[in-house]
Amino acid sequence: MGLAGRDVPPARRLDSGSRGPAPLHGRDHVHRAGLRVPGTISWLEPEREVVKPARFGSDHPMRTVTEQIGSGGGWSPERASFVAGVFDQLSVDWHADHSSDLRLAPLEDALDRGDVGRGRWVEIGCGTGAATERIATRCPVAAALDLSPRMLALADSSVAPFVQADASSLPLATGSVDVMVLVNMFMFAAEYDRVLAPGGRFVWVSTMGDATPIYLPPQEVMEFLPGCWTAIGSYAGTGFWLVARAARERSEQERE
Repeated sequence: MGLAGRDVPPARRLDSGSRGPAPLHGRDHVHRAGLRVPGTISWLEPEREVVKPARFGSDHPMRTVTEQIGSGGGWSPERASFVAGVFDQLSVDWHADHSSDLRLAPLEDALDRGDVGRGRWVEIGCGTGAATERIATRCPVAAALDLSPRMLALADSSVAPFVQADASSLPLATGSVDVMVLVNMFMFAAEYDRVLAPGGRFVWVSTMGDATPIYLPPQEVMEFLPGCWTAIGSYAGTGFWLVARAARERSEQERE
């Protein structure tokens, strides 16, 4: 069951003046291999098949929620409850719909070519664990977190510790995560920055590119992250990926 026809609860707060650049659509923002966007993203030439996904996400109700949250607003207990309920309803068919090789090709490509590194890996917004299973073949997952209890109930507990949590307030210590993986996830940028260790990697995957309902353009992802970050990225399957790291180490005071 999708969101069509459902009313999205209004944002409790939204600073419209803090919005990043206007969303970019299609592949107009793709740059030649090796060309660096100043201070932000270096795009790698695709090595896997790239497939244009069916377009259904650009007018999806969740798109507005995603943009508001990325801007630093739009989240409240009421909205958290609404979003959890939506994904509870989607949980039964979620794993089958989101575990194909084509759908997860951007994640696999990021792990292959993104210089992700090692250490304590955490996935935020894990759903039923479709991506978690792929990640766990590369490195043990310290924790996989999601807001939806029904999604988590369907995850394979042998793959990783699955934890119910609101990503706007993670139950993780400051600087405790070396690699953070987010697949089709909301951007709670300040909180993600808080829990990442100095030199940590931020892995952002949109499995269906700009047709993903929960989607931010690559450049906007970089704009929303606090401070100065650099990233590499590429396209694979039906989507794209970024692996970002802070351009300099930030103090604990700056993170908080």
